[in-house]
Amino acid sequence: MSYDIDVTVRFCETDAAGHVNNTSYFIYLEEARGKYFENVLPDNETSGRFIIAGTECNFLSQAYFNQRLTVSTWVSKIGTKSFRFNHSIKAADTGVLIAEAEAAIVCFNYEEQKSEPIPSSIRKVLEEQLVAN
Repeated sequence: MSYDIDVTVRFCETDAAGHVNNTSYFIYLEEARGKYFENVLPDNETSGRFIIAGTECNFLSQAYFNQRLTVSTWVSKIGTKSFRFNHSIKAADTGVLIAEAEAAIVCFNYEEQKSEPIPSSIRKVLEEQLVAN
């Protein structure tokens, strides 16, 4: 199951070519992941528990100032200590695919400074949200 948010491109997110700058997409992805954690996962158990181990974004079309974009986020893989989010960014009005992205999310223990297994209560929610590719 995917979780969707809409963002509207601000002028400061564009560049000299007039389209959305590549770094701005990572801000949209961060916002989408934050909303996912806030609205889908149990807040009291996830707060400050996960870190990003890696992320990538492939740019397929251009987006522009004041355009409304839909960022879809879903869990695509679950491991012992980590899981993977996949994302798509589409033009809200036309559905044109603008970017595809993914992020590796790791359960992290800050006191011990190392990864740790995903707690079973969180794993259960992730499994319910898993989208098989």
